[in-house]
Formats: sequence, structure tokens, C-alpha cells
Amino acid sequence: MPLPHPLDLLPPLTDGLGVTLMLTAPAALLATAAALLAGLGRLSRRAWVRAPVRAYVEVFRGTSALVQLFWFYFALPLVGIELDAMTAGILVLGLNTGAYGSEIVRGAIRAVPRGQWDAAAALDLSHAQTLRFVILPQALLAMLPPAGNLLVELLKNTALVSLVTISDLTFQGQVLRAATLRSGEIFGLVLLLYFAAATLLVRGVRGLERHLARGRDVGALRA
Repeated sequence: MPLPHPLDLLPPLTDGLGVTLMLTAPAALLATAAALLAGLGRLSRRAWVRAPVRAYVEVFRGTSALVQLFWFYFALPLVGIELDAMTAGILVLGLNTGAYGSEIVRGAIRAVPRGQWDAAAALDLSHAQTLRFVILPQALLAMLPPAGNLLVELLKNTALVSLVTISDLTFQGQVLRAATLRSGEIFGLVLLLYFAAATLLVRGVRGLERHLARGRDVGALRA
């Protein structure tokens, strides 16, 4: 009796990939916001701003993402805060990635030459205006390559949510393996789907990077 074709396994796996992408998109938005706010907070002159931001960064970078997920999903209900598995997954993935991303933001801002700050001050721009119109546009181009790597890590870390019963790509692969025992084919397809998603994500970031670099080159020529 001939074996079923490996492509017969794709429908449930693509369903799982859809769930993985539904996790990745909002977690990436949360990570971006957390990284930007924490990165700016680490550069603040006010100690009462720096202290809690540093605590957030150190806690999320210094502990396991898996333990964080279990804590959000299993421990918070003990103090009256109940989160569904999807919400817990998005929060943990976003906040964990944002903690690492904050260092990218801080480093990129510090890499902008001091003369840019002095020029903005000479134009009588406020600190907020200087950040928004002068510093961040220049720092953004330096942030994108490492940020792209972090987003790929976020995508791969979504596999952790299979441990809290979310039917993501990894979870669907495990269910199929238990039902069919076709481990090689199933996890080969899982690898390919993760690789395809990561490749598209990297290409998107690189496309944005080229667009911003081209815009800067055009601006320099006009100047």
C-alpha cells in the first residue's frame, strides 16, 4: 500500500502557521513599542525613569522566556489576573523581545554624532523635537539590521506557546506526529514553513532598510 503524499500533511500545518503569524504580528508591534520606550528610558536624565526601565530590561533578559510564559499563564491567576493563552503568549514574546531591542535602540541613538544634538540646539529645537526630527530618523537605519534578527528570533520563539495549548505550527506538528508517526516528513515541513516565514520577514526588513537608505541618499544629494 503506497504511503500518503507528504503534501497531504500541509493543511493542518498551514493552519498552525496562520496561528504563529497571528502571534508574531501583535507581539512584534508590542516589542517595537517596548524597545523604543525602554531604550529612550535608559537614556533619560531622570533616575526615577531609568530605574524601573532598567528593572524591566534586566528581568526579561535575565530569565527564561519559557518560565516567563508559565508565570504569566499559570501564576498570575493566583493573584486574580487571568490571561488567555494567546494574550499571555503575545505579552511574553513582545516584552521579552522588547527588552533585548531596547539595547539596540539605546546603542543606535548613542551612535548618532554629538554634533547633531548641538546643531539641533542651535536651531532652538526642544529635546523632544530633536529626538523626533533629527536623532531617531538617523538612528533608525542603524537599528534595522539587528532589529530584523530579533524579529526572526521572536518568530522562532512562538514555538514556546505550544506548551500552553495554542495550536501554532509546532503544536500542529506534534499532534500530526502523534497521529501518523511520520516524524521526518512532518518536522521537515515544519522547518520549511518556519524558514519561509523567516525569509519573508528578513526580506521585508531589508526592503525597508534599502528604502530608508535611498531616501537618505536622495536627501543628501538635494542638500
